[in-house]
Amino acid sequence: MDVIPAIDLLGERAVRLTQGDYDRATQYGEPVELARTFAAGGATRLHVVDLDGARAGRIRPDVVATLVDAAAPVPVQASGGVRSVADAQALIGAGADRVVVGTSAWTLLDDLVASLGESLVIAVDARDGVVRARGWTEGSLDVDEAIERCVASGVPRLLCTAIERDGTLRGPDVDLVRRVVESSGLPVLAAGGIRSGADVEALAEAGAEGAIVGRALLEGWLKLGTR
Repeated sequence: MDVIPAIDLLGERAVRLTQGDYDRATQYGEPVELARTFAAGGATRLHVVDLDGARAGRIRPDVVATLVDAAAPVPVQASGGVRSVADAQALIGAGADRVVVGTSAWTLLDDLVASLGESLVIAVDARDGVVRARGWTEGSLDVDEAIERCVASGVPRLLCTAIERDGTLRGPDVDLVRRVVESSGLPVLAAGGIRSGADVEALAEAGAEGAIVGRALLEGWLKLGTR
């Protein structure tokens, strides 16, 4: 199972939010330099999140294209602000090899699957059993319903984030990830609270295919190459 570095963008800086709270952001420098560092350090993929886009509902393909160039040849999956199939295709056009969709997914599932195929990842961002949207600021639907709809629509891959763990280094919600893996039968990426190799191992045992990690890599708690 791969550790996938996350680069979260707020304005022009790389940050990490604590539990998705925009008022609790820690800055980590220049996104392009981070992309180059992670790529040179052996990352097999980067996960890029436009936090401004997620909250406001707009994409920045130019920003994604810059990070894709910086990370090359390492592939980039992009997220944040996708509100239409055209938005998702614009990020593919900017060089992303996958697009992660959350907020608009539940009204566009069939169209997204038809348009993006294996390049689509649906975000199941959960807090207290409810999938959150619009930069995690609004409730959407419950986790079980979200999984059922993804399976019915033929979604190829899920990203499961435990919001209450995100950015905390408190360890992942292994039970949530196992629940999503077993209920969906789909490849699942896991995020939220990951801090150590033991956490990565626990997620692998729960069936996750990869761990998306931000703060633990940025602060040296975890190293690339951990499996």
